[in-house]
Amino acid sequence: MNYIKWIRNYVGHKEIILNFSGGIVTNEKNEVLLQLRADKQLWGLPGGAVEKGESVEQAAKREVTEETGLQVEVDSLLGIYSAYFDTYPNGDKAQTITTMFIFKVIRGELVAGDIEETLELKFFSQKNLPEIANKQHKDAIQDFFSNKRAIYR
Repeated sequence: MNYIKWIRNYVGHKEIILNFSGGIVTNEKNEVLLQLRADKQLWGLPGGAVEKGESVEQAAKREVTEETGLQVEVDSLLGIYSAYFDTYPNGDKAQTITTMFIFKVIRGELVAGDIEETLELKFFSQKNLPEIANKQHKDAIQDFFSNKRAIYR
C-alpha cells in the first residue's frame, strides 16, 4: 500500500505531516552515497516514506535497498529531523519528519533500482558535495561529517 497516495486522495495538496526514514551509506573513503532524485533533479540521501505497519528501521532498510540495490543494516542512529517543511514538484506540501540512520552494507551491488525515483547514484566527500534537495538532508549530511549522533531537530 502506498500510504502517501492513499492519504493524498483525501487531502489533495494540503500540508500534512509525513514520516520518512533513510540515511547515510558510506564507502571505504568515508564518502556519502547520494541519489540524484528524479522529482527535483537534485541530490539527496536514500530513503522514503514509512508505510503503515512498518517501523522506521524497516522502512529505511527497504528504501535503501529499493533505491540503491544495497542491503544494509543499521549501525547507529544519526538523528530525528522533524522541524522541516517541503513542497514537492506536484504541489504537495508536508512537514517532514525523518529518522536518519547510519548504515553498514551487508551485500549487494550499487544500482539505481527505482528509475522513477533515482536517476543516478554517486559517492561524495564533504568537500565535493553537490546541491542537496532540501535542508533536512543538508543538515543530516553536515551532522554526519561533524561526527554528531543522536541529533534531534
